[in-house]
Amino acid sequence: MGTEKKNGVIVKGAALLAEPFMLDPNFKRSVIVLCDHHDDGSLGFIVNKPLDVQVEDLLSDFPEFKSKVYYGGPVATNTIHFLHNVGDLLEESVKIRRGIYWGGDFEKLKFLIESKLILPKNIRFYVGYSGWSSGQLNGELDTGSWVVADMHANYIFKSKADLLWQQIMSNKGNIFSVIAQVPDAANWN
Repeated sequence: MGTEKKNGVIVKGAALLAEPFMLDPNFKRSVIVLCDHHDDGSLGFIVNKPLDVQVEDLLSDFPEFKSKVYYGGPVATNTIHFLHNVGDLLEESVKIRRGIYWGGDFEKLKFLIESKLILPKNIRFYVGYSGWSSGQLNGELDTGSWVVADMHANYIFKSKADLLWQQIMSNKGNIFSVIAQVPDAANWN
């Protein structure tokens, strides 16, 4: 077992993989990094659904920065969030797990981008987030809506988004390797 659970309980920094037949278009074949999980609720970002927009297109006072924006989830889609791997450089960042940090001082972020100390390979921007109320995520886990896996920084910052669900599912091994081979649009004829 990796570090996705502690004493049988899902932990911050785990990966949530949508079960292979989930029909909800918001979460179909989604990989979510869980950034906050406690009694009051949970929050994460879908890390494998890039949008056809750059961050500088969404923020008027942002430096020129050719970085894709991803769909983070259906909650608060009028907000932008970011994950990065430069936690030591960006004050107020929240460490999610080794090599993955959430947020930080936004003005300092813009300065670090202008200074070329943060490059597109170091950061991912998300429109909206995925959220669960108290007990909701645990209920969904109990009904099999999500497969819990270990999250690695390379999954977010180096893997190909369109292959990520299959990659993490395969990396879990055993029956999950078989599940990873299930076609996205199974034809039952």
